[in-house]
Amino acid sequence: QVQLQESGPGLVKSSQTLSLTCTVSGDSIRMNYYYWSWFRQSPGKGLEWIGQTDLSGSAYYRPSLKSRTSISRDTSKNQFTLQLSSVIPEDTAVYYCAARRGPEYDYWGQGTQVTVSS
Repeated sequence: QVQLQESGPGLVKSSQTLSLTCTVSGDSIRMNYYYWSWFRQSPGKGLEWIGQTDLSGSAYYRPSLKSRTSISRDTSKNQFTLQLSSVIPEDTAVYYCAARRGPEYDYWGQGTQVTVSS
């Protein structure tokens, strides 16, 4: 059973870079049958896909966030990370990491609140 746990600062100032880490347990991030993703949910809005990476290291991002987003893996720590640069108050949300093997997401972290101060 894969378990995911997000970590990172709960408060970030506008224009700074948000960095979050997702620690994976129960399986290795080296396995090539997983896609590792980040989502977020802002107050009053639906769940929003941010991007994903996989074993090959390829990364895919939401077009509206692509210029500010980077997702990478650290296989030595069994973690993957999200960096979102030049944050604005509208980036305030609960951020989730997730993993899937097929079309549906099988595993989710509990989520971490990030607030961007103006």
